[in-house]
Amino acid sequence: SGDQMSGHTDKDSILEFFAIAANKHDFSLDITLNLKGAVVTGTMISATEYFSSLSEAFEEGSEVAQKVSEELSGAGEEVEENQPSEANFIHLKNAKVYCGDSKPAPSKGKILWRGKLSEIDGFFLGKISESKSK
Repeated sequence: SGDQMSGHTDKDSILEFFAIAANKHDFSLDITLNLKGAVVTGTMISATEYFSSLSEAFEEGSEVAQKVSEELSGAGEEVEENQPSEANFIHLKNAKVYCGDSKPAPSKGKILWRGKLSEIDGFFLGKISESKSK
């Protein structure tokens, strides 16, 4: 494969490395991302796990929802088969989104989040946890 930087986007190579590890080896990592003034915190998962969790959300529903569910698990399998040595998206589960100093965006249940690597301004390892006063 040629080392052509065609369509090169400014994505963080370390973050991309994590995303590839997640996709290929089901590597899981608590991570917090900064993007466009918002902060997203959660646990990194593979694209396959992301799609299969997403498809579960539709399984119980109408015929249309079930169709959507099948499409999504199909997409997950496709990601698995064409394991590219690059990643353009990062997937988180149990995600919380903070904007400014506000409380995290309301999250019921396990929130799945998918973000474009080229849009992420920075990251740190670990999750932001809500300070619960005992």
